[in-house]
Amino acid sequence: MSGTDVEMAVHHAEVLDAVDLTAGMRRVVFGGEGLAGYRSTGVGDEYIRLLFPTDPDRRPQLPGIVDGNLDYGSIDLDRLRTYTVRHWDAQARRLTVDFVVHEGGVAATWARQATPGQVIGLNTPTALYGPPAGLDWQVLIADYAGLPAAVRLAETTTAATRLVLEVPGPEHEIDVRARPGLEVVWVHGGNGHAPSRLEEIVRALPRPEGVGYVWVAGESKVLRGVRKHLRHELRLPAAAYKTVGYWIEDAEKWRERYDGLGADTRAALDAIWEKGGDEEDLEDEYEARLAELGL
Repeated sequence: MSGTDVEMAVHHAEVLDAVDLTAGMRRVVFGGEGLAGYRSTGVGDEYIRLLFPTDPDRRPQLPGIVDGNLDYGSIDLDRLRTYTVRHWDAQARRLTVDFVVHEGGVAATWARQATPGQVIGLNTPTALYGPPAGLDWQVLIADYAGLPAAVRLAETTTAATRLVLEVPGPEHEIDVRARPGLEVVWVHGGNGHAPSRLEEIVRALPRPEGVGYVWVAGESKVLRGVRKHLRHELRLPAAAYKTVGYWIEDAEKWRERYDGLGADTRAALDAIWEKGGDEEDLEDEYEARLAELGL
């Protein structure tokens, strides 16, 4: 198997090391026998679902797999979070994940206290990055949450790349490995501390000649304006861009409002994705409905 075609599996992963990278990001390296058979997609923005135990010193129960899909059964979904794989060393069987740490939150709380020997659960990764054939240039844009994926994409691809990273301040910048054709631009702000400039950045992008690709990751509502510009104003084909909502500002309040919609409204939102058809058209419909509902 190659690319994103990797059979679903679940694993226990043991913390080998944990270190603070910046004022707001903590790197945790996992390993252990539980990662035997772990398969990477080989794509830089691949993500995994991490299952955190209620007690950090206990091993969490892993979900089952039914017809190739995860079956969580009685597992508490509130202990589940999605993160990018920052690095996978198949030979050493070491998996690295960079966590944005902040007050509150299941994952951030766990990451701040992560200690060698503790165990979490995770599944086979899935990737989203998919540039067109014959790529000449790409722009990778991300806020702090999307930074690990954007940097890994910049490191693992060869096209001429402009990497634009919006972080809260200079103390949140990291070292990015240089390579020919890579330009790195740091922007300070956004990330729940100030208004995000991601849409402004995307709207100001130059349009080089040749086959290009724009990949943007950040706060979900901010990306609505980004996607509107790329898809509906520039009329780019779906193969020329990807926008990925990595987080929701004031997520707890958002969840409360969502849960308060009522079962019929939530079912109607789910039904949008179930009816099939062009995924970009479905996302248009879904995002428009969320906006109508004030979400």
